[in-house]
Amino acid sequence: MAVQDFITGIQHVGIPSRDLDKTIAFYKSIGFEQAGLFPNGDNRCAFMRLGNLTIETWEGDPTNPEAGAINHISLNTTDIDQAFAAAKQQGLDLVNDEIQSIPTFWAKGIRFFNILGPNHETIEFCQILA
Repeated sequence: MAVQDFITGIQHVGIPSRDLDKTIAFYKSIGFEQAGLFPNGDNRCAFMRLGNLTIETWEGDPTNPEAGAINHISLNTTDIDQAFAAAKQQGLDLVNDEIQSIPTFWAKGIRFFNILGPNHETIEFCQILA
């Protein structure tokens, strides 16, 4: 069992926003559609989609005004429990001690965990619950 047995490709790229409404308007102006707008505590999170590219953008976290503003790359995960077990078994650099969840995203929520890559990049393994 290896973590790649449970991923099917990129799910989304995460970019924090200083002004979510302005960010949504910008992505719409270059052809993206708003695929979802969800509450996350006191903040909001939008998913913008163009073809097979989805950008998650949200308010409430610090932004980086310099190049390198992408916060994370998310991989679509078919079985989050098995992927988490495999990541632990492989000795990947886990950011989370347990699987995280956000129940307000999509119809039934998401479950996810993060690892760090060799350049300290955050890679999220995310399962949209059905």
